[in-house]
Amino acid sequence: MKTILIKCGGSVIDQLSEGFFTSIKKLQQDGFRIIFVHGGGPDINEMLDLLSVKAEFHNGLRKTTKEALAVVEMVLSGKTNRKLVDLLRRNDLYAIGLNGTDDNCLLASIIDEENLGFVGNVEAVNNKLIIRLLEEGYIPVVTPLGITAEGTKLNINADYAAAAVAKSLQVEQCLFVTDVDGIIINSEVASLIGKEEVLQYIEEGQITGGMVPKVTSALAAIDSGLNSAMIVSGKKEFYSDEIWNGTKIVAKAEVM
Repeated sequence: MKTILIKCGGSVIDQLSEGFFTSIKKLQQDGFRIIFVHGGGPDINEMLDLLSVKAEFHNGLRKTTKEALAVVEMVLSGKTNRKLVDLLRRNDLYAIGLNGTDDNCLLASIIDEENLGFVGNVEAVNNKLIIRLLEEGYIPVVTPLGITAEGTKLNINADYAAAAVAKSLQVEQCLFVTDVDGIIINSEVASLIGKEEVLQYIEEGQITGGMVPKVTSALAAIDSGLNSAMIVSGKKEFYSDEIWNGTKIVAKAEVM
């Protein structure tokens, strides 16, 4: 059966619309299995501020001390994951929250302990539990938390976690959810765009702001072995009657 992976950033979860969940139901009706991987940046920052723990970043990744890791795990597992699972439930979609550390799902290694602390890179995905849930008709909702072979928990960039899970499951499509309809070029949503074009548009300043990390994440997913990735809106329907609304990014547009 075909599988769709949906990556939701923490800032997008609160903006997800009824139309977005309608699209998920339509995907299921058309025979797709669904899995979510989510971030939780805003919720994490809010809790770190509350506990007077300084939020630090290095090369775009959150520096995660042992103290910060405890907060990251608490927020991702106890607040953000619960929030997304509950939204799915309220829209009549059956979801189960999973930590990336459950059943050693996201096996990871430390990237740079000196500069980043307990931040990891996914080395392998133990997807047995995810597959079992998908086979039973559930939507797994996975936190980007990894675990080393020695049992050390690590904070994983959610985009990297999504790309690793997508590759492991050989998904049909990997969706990156945003608050806009797709990549806007010359005042219109580009339906199909190649990797080289994306890099050129970033250089020219046509792709700017918050869209840059989203498209670079999509490119990372493609570089990891996926045929394509999509930028879609969480504020409206993005799929209906086998028609996708958003921007599909491929390695080379001319091969499509």
